[in-house]
Parts: sequence; structure tokens; C-alpha cells
Amino acid sequence: MTSRDFDAWLVDPSRAPLVMGVLNVTPDSFSDGGAFADPGAAARHAAEMEAAGADLIDIGGESTRPGSEPVAAAEQIRRIVPVIRELAKRPAVLLSVDTTRAAVAEAALDAGAGMVNDISAGRDDPAMLERVARRRVPMVLMHMQGVPAMMQTAPRYGDVVAEVAMFLRERIRVAVAAGIDANKLLIDPGIGFGKTTQHNLELLKMLSKIAELGRPLVLGASRKAFIGKITAEPQASHRIFGTAACVAWGVAHGAAIVRVHDVQPMAQVVRMIRAIQAGAAG
Repeated sequence: MTSRDFDAWLVDPSRAPLVMGVLNVTPDSFSDGGAFADPGAAARHAAEMEAAGADLIDIGGESTRPGSEPVAAAEQIRRIVPVIRELAKRPAVLLSVDTTRAAVAEAALDAGAGMVNDISAGRDDPAMLERVARRRVPMVLMHMQGVPAMMQTAPRYGDVVAEVAMFLRERIRVAVAAGIDANKLLIDPGIGFGKTTQHNLELLKMLSKIAELGRPLVLGASRKAFIGKITAEPQASHRIFGTAACVAWGVAHGAAIVRVHDVQPMAQVVRMIRAIQAGAAG
């Protein structure tokens, strides 16, 4: 999917759900243990995800697992830019940069990325929204209570669904006021980011309420700890069936993009749910 294809998808009311492959170019990811910190290994894995059915690949140089500490922008750039440059030679898949720092986003866009995925929804770096507006690229705004280092320390909500929806509505307003085209904004309820297992389940159950905000909804539940708790699976890479359940439920209830580690099986889940919804194959 090229940037032009994605722009057309964003404004298509009958848009089909897309699969976003996760590529963590970090030494300390919760799910893959730094397996793709080497640029060569990262590029090979990205090519495998593309072949398996990824429409987008989200590349991050900073772990945001619970308890993680910030990584300097210069180090994020050192990790991700060589990978993005290599992958940009393959225009069939749109590259997204997973960062909260404007300088990292700028370097990634210069290297060939076409979208910014900001878990802070533009709050971490005051320059981020202006930078995205100037570059005229799509942006994902995600909800997170707290910061990664402390976000799982007793998160609390009165009504998690209402509060997440209110937050995302306000961040859409702020982003548009900063000059970003509303049609280029996507939203993410932030499953696992400052939420207990119960909060995650409530958000998933009522996902259609978040989708009612009117922007394409990104769902990132892949391999997360709450799945491990419910399925009694301590190893992240073995949480494929729990992830598949979340992907199927999400697509059936309004998710426009599913962000996943296991691209091939999750792409099959997405295709099957779409066939059921349509009552027809193809």
C-alpha cells in the first residue's frame, strides 16, 4: 500500500480493515526480545511481514513496554533510519514510525516513512503536531494514562470507555487546531497502556463506542500481558490464539487497522471476519 493508496483509504467510508506489522528495532522489546535490533535482521523480517500480508509496517526504536525508560531521539534515529531507508525501496507497503519525538519523526519521514504513530497523542513533544501538520502525513493519536515507566502502577478510571473517548476527541481537536487535516488522523484506545486487565476488556467490549468518534480506529492488543493473564500463557510469542480472538472481535466491532506481531495468521483472521460480514468470499 503506497501513501497515495492509504490517503484514499482514509476517506473511503467502505474501507476494508488493514493489517499493520510490528517491527521493534530495539534491544528490549517485551514481545521479541531484541530479535530485530540488527538492521539486516529487521529488513528481512519486514520483507517477510509484507509477503505475509502486512499493508503497513510500524517501526519503533524505543520500547514502550510497562516499566521502560525513554530513549534519546538520537539513539532512536540511529536504530530506525537505516531500516527505513532499506525498506523504502519496497513501495508496496506503507512505513509508519512509532515515536513520540518530533526529531525522530522528521528523520523517519525523510528516510521514507509515510505515517507517524504517537502513543502520547502529541503530548510528549510540543513540536510533534506542528511537524506532522507541515509534512502533511497521517498520524495515529493513542490514549495512554501516565508514561510507560509508571503507566501500570495502579491505573484508575471512573468510566474507562467514556474517558478514553473524551481524551481522543480532545486530541483530535488539538491536532486539527495545530494544522493537521482531520482526514489524516487515526485513533487508538491504547490497549495495555495504563490499563488493568479489566479496563482492557471493557474497552474491547465497547470498542464500537470508540469507533463512533468517526476516525479510523487502530487496535493494538497483540501478545499483550492481559491476554497472557486470561489464557495462562506467560510467553508473549505463544499468545497467538488470544491475539486472534482480539483481532476478530476488533474487526467485527469497528477496528480499521489491527497492529500485530504475527502477520500471516492475523491477516487470515481479518479476511475471514470480512467474509462473514459480507456473506461472501472475495
